[in-house]
Amino acid sequence: MAKDKITIKTEVVNGKCPTCDQFTMMVNIDVVFFRCMSCGSDLEQHINGKISYLPHITKPTDADAFVKEWKNG
Repeated sequence: MAKDKITIKTEVVNGKCPTCDQFTMMVNIDVVFFRCMSCGSDLEQHINGKISYLPHITKPTDADAFVKEWKNG
């Protein structure tokens, strides 16, 4: 019987967390998502001339819109 092998590849980087404002280690949890080791917030990595980490915000399925739409008239 063949055993399936599972390989886990992770990346640990140093950076400044915009949530807790500390220089800390960040662990890769997905292709572009990192988790701050100080405060635990999930960050999305953006590469546009420099590497920056921005908070990752998701909208729950049962929540209202973040911004109310303005209607003219």
